[in-house]
Amino acid sequence: MVRVKRGNVAVKRRKKIMKFAKGFKGAHSRLFRTANGQVMKALVYSYVGRKRRKRDFKRLWICRVNAASRSSGLTYSKLRHLMKRSSLNLNLKMLAQLVLFDQKAFSQIISLINK
Repeated sequence: MVRVKRGNVAVKRRKKIMKFAKGFKGAHSRLFRTANGQVMKALVYSYVGRKRRKRDFKRLWICRVNAASRSSGLTYSKLRHLMKRSSLNLNLKMLAQLVLFDQKAFSQIISLINK
């Protein structure tokens, strides 16, 4: 039976992991076993982080809209209810953008739904 030498395959695999681990601290960027563990963990965190970013932005937008709507005597939930009742379909992100960049338009929306 012929012996299979898989040196080049193993080296390629390790080089790929070590390239990914560049910039990690200490042994995490120098030793393969620790680097491999850290790369796997980093990949998990990057996946979770993409999901978390959406959650964090939604919380921020709700806070902004709530703060702006309270100045006119409405809470966020009442504002959304009135918007839905008056069939005004603006998503949360656009509503938060209006609050941030166009206060006049936001106040017109509030006056429109308060009728």
